Amino acid sequence: MIVVGQIKKGAYFDSVTLMQCGKKIASLAGVVDATVVMGTKSNRAILSASGLMIPKFDDTGDTDLLIAVKADDDRTAQAALAAVDGILKDSRKQSSTSGETQPASMEGALEALPDANLAMISVAGRYAGAEAMKALEHGMHVMLFSDNVSLETEIELKTFAESKGLLVMGPDCGTAIINGVPLAFANSVKRGDIGIVAAAGTGLQEVSCIISNKGAGVSQAIGTGGRDVKKEVGGIMFLAALKALADDEQTRVILLVSKPPHPEVLERISAATKAISKPVVSMFVGAAAGADPATLEEAALVAVALSRGEDPITVRHQLAARDLEIHRQATREAANKTKSQRYLRGLFSGGTFCAEAQILFKDMLTDVYSNAPAGNALCLKDSLKSEKNTVIDLGEDEFTVGRPHPMIDYSLRNRRIAEEAADPECAVILLDVILGYGANADPASELFSVIVQASKTVTVVCSVTGTDSDPQDRSTVAKRLAEAGAIVMPSNAAACNFAGDIVRLLGGNALAHTV
Repeated sequence: MIVVGQIKKGAYFDSVTLMQCGKKIASLAGVVDATVVMGTKSNRAILSASGLMIPKFDDTGDTDLLIAVKADDDRTAQAALAAVDGILKDSRKQSSTSGETQPASMEGALEALPDANLAMISVAGRYAGAEAMKALEHGMHVMLFSDNVSLETEIELKTFAESKGLLVMGPDCGTAIINGVPLAFANSVKRGDIGIVAAAGTGLQEVSCIISNKGAGVSQAIGTGGRDVKKEVGGIMFLAALKALADDEQTRVILLVSKPPHPEVLERISAATKAISKPVVSMFVGAAAGADPATLEEAALVAVALSRGEDPITVRHQLAARDLEIHRQATREAANKTKSQRYLRGLFSGGTFCAEAQILFKDMLTDVYSNAPAGNALCLKDSLKSEKNTVIDLGEDEFTVGRPHPMIDYSLRNRRIAEEAADPECAVILLDVILGYGANADPASELFSVIVQASKTVTVVCSVTGTDSDPQDRSTVAKRLAEAGAIVMPSNAAACNFAGDIVRLLGGNALAHTV
């Protein structure tokens, strides 16, 4: 076995192109593994953990393209390296001859679509603010997909937009559904009378899909970006979106989703909701629930009940009955584990799901670690190395700079699944599988072989966020994952409760619990 590499100074390709190139190289005969990434610090750490790091990569930087190949012999490895240039050239040629209109500026785009009233912006963070301001000055709402936009720029954009009666969804806004059109990482859901405001992208996807799968529908789903509810921004767009839904004739029920807003922002949101005559359901992940729903799933189901004129209390009764069945199933799974198997490993592509998992584990487990701690979780020393019960957000910037989001690129998570399954202390691997536009086109095929192998030694639990109308078809994906050996749960909350209950029953760092 040999590992070889190549550096291309100053060569830039978008992360999806690099992912596709790496996959093609890895599929060549005699190639064991391959990757093509920008030379960021985090990517070099991932190469090292994957056994693809070589000494000459040590001094590379963010603008260097790194190509690493692990192969059976040097001849095969060198041939794979030689193939990279052709693959990258082909990708550029296909892009330039696609036949699609590709304006070079905001002005050019408006010449092509003079009636446009919304601009979706996805450029490097240092340029995104200026482009967003151009769109606002032209009277357009903005969905700002870009991350790494400064807080000062966000505040400037949102203050200006508020003065013009416009929305700025973002920065780092991954999901919205406007007038029935899914934007970015969004799903194909039924139209209806439930309006959603969310400062949590995958949270928005989860609740909108559950609503649709239950036969209800979404009027509008407005993302704001996670920082909007921080003290510095003050909830400017969250409040603007809430007002828009309050004034929208098509919206009869409003659902709010976010990680806990700053207390001052929460006060403003609470005051605004009290002035609205429509029913408002609030689900702030990690906030003291009280009478509010405790999970994303419960919040979505309560919104559906209100939309149908039903008593929301029935939702809690239904979920409590299901939790009893989950406990019975967890008891059966725990009985099949060895004495050394004590811990769970959650590998999430959705940050909201990672946070919800930690909040649910707070009352079930101790010694929970994460790279994005929430609740009582502790901070991992190294995001690439698990400690006891570990819950990882693979969508954090440390993993996504210079490479595609894990909802698109499954390679890093698949490697991690194999590593965790080989750990004799691991009992459960917990996954989210997120479907929809922009997400991986065939997640079941990406995960199938690694789940088959992992499920020989550990319990693999996953939820599938999506609908049967999504390009991937939720029912088909769930069936394939089950065939691979995974236990598929109806929601992230159900999957977390099941996984946590197995570990609690095994006695590994568990809190006392009664059912």
